Amino acid sequence: MAKRDFYEILGVAKNASEEDIKKAYRKLAMKYHPDRNPDSKESEEKFKEVKEAYEMLTTPDKREAYDRYGHAGVDPNMGGGGGFGAGGFADSFGDIFGDIFGGGGRGRSAGPQVYRGADLRYNLEITLEQAANGFDTTIRVPSWDKCDTCHGTGAKPGTSPTTCTTCAGHGQVRMQQGFFSIQQTCPKCHGSGKVITDPCAPCGGQGRIKRNKTLEVKIPAGIDNGMRIRSSGNGEPGTNGGPSGDLYVEIHIKPHAVFQREGDDLHCEMPISFVKATLGGEIEVPTLSGKVSFTIPEGTQSGKTFRLKSKGIKGVRSGYAGDLFCHVVVETPVKLTDKQKDLLREFERLTVEGGAKHSPQSKGWMDKVKDFFE
Repeated sequence: MAKRDFYEILGVAKNASEEDIKKAYRKLAMKYHPDRNPDSKESEEKFKEVKEAYEMLTTPDKREAYDRYGHAGVDPNMGGGGGFGAGGFADSFGDIFGDIFGGGGRGRSAGPQVYRGADLRYNLEITLEQAANGFDTTIRVPSWDKCDTCHGTGAKPGTSPTTCTTCAGHGQVRMQQGFFSIQQTCPKCHGSGKVITDPCAPCGGQGRIKRNKTLEVKIPAGIDNGMRIRSSGNGEPGTNGGPSGDLYVEIHIKPHAVFQREGDDLHCEMPISFVKATLGGEIEVPTLSGKVSFTIPEGTQSGKTFRLKSKGIKGVRSGYAGDLFCHVVVETPVKLTDKQKDLLREFERLTVEGGAKHSPQSKGWMDKVKDFFE
């Protein structure tokens, strides 16, 4: 299947500015992001398509190659079409490789390669109550700041970086492989185009110092375990003036003493006494918003589940709250006194004399056992 036009994917004109492209990308990325469309293969594919179009059109060399040659100019798996012009096959492909690798063919001047910084992940542990209600918090993350001594040059005060003699300050060197002319990062200056002969002592010639920085993070109400919050531009800084990466705050919810979360629903075990289960009555159960009361019927059995509507969690993408499921556990009395034991024996005797009407489940089970052995 033919690939769609990158400008068409983002819904922008071919003369769109970089800012217009970024605005269109942010809007579409928010719409098709996998976190907003779980289990949707179509949204996942559209997100990848939008991301690829954005990366191509915001990289000047790649955008130029795409504008000139279409997908053949930026996809190494596609061959260029006919009509290469008087320069011939080698010259035309030299232009394409020059666009991809940052300069070269037909008189273009190469420059230091620019790289986007790496993304970072920060694991944030929160309580179930915090996840349900949302809150604002601050986190400390490692960061790089410009060196105060050399002001970011990397050179010792009073000196300055010199132009790399290997690449003449371009940051790249050309390699000839047959009729292909390919450029790669200069091995001496590592793409910066400059060489520091007398490095700054505090930063070791890097021009930057590692420090911790404090960031404010807003945790939305209803966030679930494993979800991530993106903090744009707070990842590692780029190289040679490239943009910084992003910071992803990944949420981890601590185990709760009472509730277990399942999506937007909550579950809890509700121990009740033998007498309460037998006679029924009103009981109190906790919720994340306070205690509520409801009546259990006479003869409630262990394992019975009661559903309290809208007493769960309202998820990030939900328009309404989930439910709370209370699972009854009939508690067997322990450490009884002699009098209590005598009363229970008397109760047992009267129950047996009353026949199967008092214990229908036991009667039914015994009948099944009898049929099985017969």
